[in-house]
Amino acid sequence: MRHDPISAILTDLLRRVDGLAGQRGHVSVLRLHDEVDQIRHIARAFHLDQVEGLAGTLESALSLHGLGPVVLSYLDLLREAIGAEMPVGPIATLMPRAVPATIAPLRA
Repeated sequence: MRHDPISAILTDLLRRVDGLAGQRGHVSVLRLHDEVDQIRHIARAFHLDQVEGLAGTLESALSLHGLGPVVLSYLDLLREAIGAEMPVGPIATLMPRAVPATIAPLRA
């Protein structure tokens, strides 16, 4: 397996988008705007042009219309754009593995 740092970035972006989608109706326009702005900045930093463009469009829609069903549509489009950037093939994850509780510490 190869280690691909962009995979970790894309996974983080997906987590952010899914988190926003899961909070629908329970998040303020200001907070949603801030979260989408962070997604846009990350996308810009890693040259994810389609993701950056969609996040910018969503920010504009929030400024004009506030919360509403259009937000979920844009979040779906963001999810698809991020998924399209995902590399194909086995990639080592950056998530640490949990140590089973049944393993006793070594004694000298």
